[in-house]
Amino acid sequence: MPDIGAIEPTALKARLDRGDRVFILDVREPAEIAVAPFPGASHIPMGDIPSRLTELDPGRETVVVCHHGIRSAQVAMYLARMGFDRVLNLSGGIDAWSETADPTTPRY
Repeated sequence: MPDIGAIEPTALKARLDRGDRVFILDVREPAEIAVAPFPGASHIPMGDIPSRLTELDPGRETVVVCHHGIRSAQVAMYLARMGFDRVLNLSGGIDAWSETADPTTPRY
C-alpha cells in the first residue's frame, strides 16, 4: 500500500493564498459540489477516476478533496499506485475546510 501525504485545510489555504500552483481534484458528486463548491478545483467524481486518469498529470502536485476526507484518501492512494508521486489528501475534507479555512463555504 503506497503512502500518501495529508494537508490540513489551513495549510492548503495558506499555500493557495501565497499563489502556490496546487492542483485541487474534487472527487465529490455533482450534487455535493453544487451545495459547496471548492474554488478553483477540477471535478471528477470518485467513480470516474479510473476512466479519466489520462486527464490528470502524475507529475503535478495534486490535493484530493471530498466531503470528510475518506473518499479522497482512497482516490489519493489509487493515484499513488498509478504512479502519482505528489498526491495529498485534504484532511477532514470540505467539511473541515469550511470550519477552519473558509467559513463562507457552506456545510452540508
